[in-house]
Amino acid sequence: MTAAQRAQAGEAQESRPRREHRYDIDLIRLLCSVGVILCHTGSAFLNAVDRKPSGGSGTYWAGLVADSAGRFAVPLFFAIAGWVVLVGAPPKDGARLRRRIVRIVLPLFVWTALYLGWGCLRGTNDDPVGDLALDSVFASVRPAYHLWYLYAYIPVIMLLAFTVMVRSGKRPWGWGAALLVLAVAPSLFGDLSAVTGWDVPRFGWGFSPYQLIYAVLGAFLLALPAGAFGKRRLLWMLPAAAGLAAVIAYQHKVHYAIPYASVLVALFSFGVLLSLHRLRIPEGWRPLLTRLADASFGAYMVHVLILGVLTDLFVSADLTLPAAAALVLAVTAATTVLSFGASLLWARLGMSRMLG
Repeated sequence: MTAAQRAQAGEAQESRPRREHRYDIDLIRLLCSVGVILCHTGSAFLNAVDRKPSGGSGTYWAGLVADSAGRFAVPLFFAIAGWVVLVGAPPKDGARLRRRIVRIVLPLFVWTALYLGWGCLRGTNDDPVGDLALDSVFASVRPAYHLWYLYAYIPVIMLLAFTVMVRSGKRPWGWGAALLVLAVAPSLFGDLSAVTGWDVPRFGWGFSPYQLIYAVLGAFLLALPAGAFGKRRLLWMLPAAAGLAAVIAYQHKVHYAIPYASVLVALFSFGVLLSLHRLRIPEGWRPLLTRLADASFGAYMVHVLILGVLTDLFVSADLTLPAAAALVLAVTAATTVLSFGASLLWARLGMSRMLG
């Protein structure tokens, strides 16, 4: 390369806009991880009283509020996923998308195996390990119930990335074929079971419309410039608070668990998102925030294992409301610290590729 060519390449690189690091999205991702842990802690409290206030009023109400308070997390996880694929880091080709999928699928199967082994050790698996392992290939989430999200997340980002690549002039035939398989496999498995009488596993790789809508709408909202929603940020906390109150009432009076497609969950979730949109993070906090946000995937994977041990040890049906509320906070905090600590540890040991 000649000096003139090097100079031209340098000028082109300088003229290319530098990708902005969104620290507000790091914060939202971190809060979503804590929100999931809070939600699952509340669910454990509710299960301790058979999801009925008559089983233990204090434990029930502490669990219900905690469960409801974490319901914003899953919709906003989909919103962040949509922003990453459509705005933040769109895949330029099929190879890059493949690497992104592998970074999710590998920890998914490693942790599925770990949870199956943990269930064997504790005697909590409800079927033989071989049957559970086979079912997990097709998206059964026993005993790792929280992994259902990844069986929907992967198809969502596949579809969005496929759209981005086609829009940019690529011809990703292989990814189109994979999406077609995901589309027809559920009915094909059902037909195969009906025709042959075989016990065919349920095929659960796929997404619901609400998940795709959260991803696309979330990408749109997150991509908007600062000030798009006005300067009085605190006003957006009002719909978030109203949404939370409505979710609590719905789960108590109508149905537990509230569907994520509910308009009440959407109100709550987007109220949280807009309250934090383009929030300026002090420079001194940014390195730690980014580090914790990067550890959130690993913390998500391991937290159910830790939470199960803690709730088995400490949660009971006969707690008073103050004691139950304090215990919810203590268990959530302990699970969060231990989960993120474990994720940071195996990242330092170079095991993030396997464990997330």
